Amino acid sequence: MLDAKSQLSKLVKAALAGEDVIIANKGVPAVRLVPVSASQPSRKPGAWAHLNMTEAQITDAFSAETDAAIARLFDVESPHLSTAKIRAGGKPKLTHKVSRTSSRK
Repeated sequence: MLDAKSQLSKLVKAALAGEDVIIANKGVPAVRLVPVSASQPSRKPGAWAHLNMTEAQITDAFSAETDAAIARLFDVESPHLSTAKIRAGGKPKLTHKVSRTSSRK
């Protein structure tokens, strides 16, 4: 790892040139250097404008019935979100807690 630190610029150049660069820590591979892809598509505002949804359709999408239908798809109990608070710009609030059990012993 110390060798990689002292030769970082050389390793970065190798990765940019297409070489497979793996840095090990005490002989165990730890990380791989890969170039960041510049070809990610840029997001355009209004990309969904063609959907032409009405206000009623949007409101229905955030109803308690829709929440229950989605919960049934995932085989869980409906979270009973406060839709009034969501519409007012607040964060959704769950009215029940989910208990988590640890598998560690």
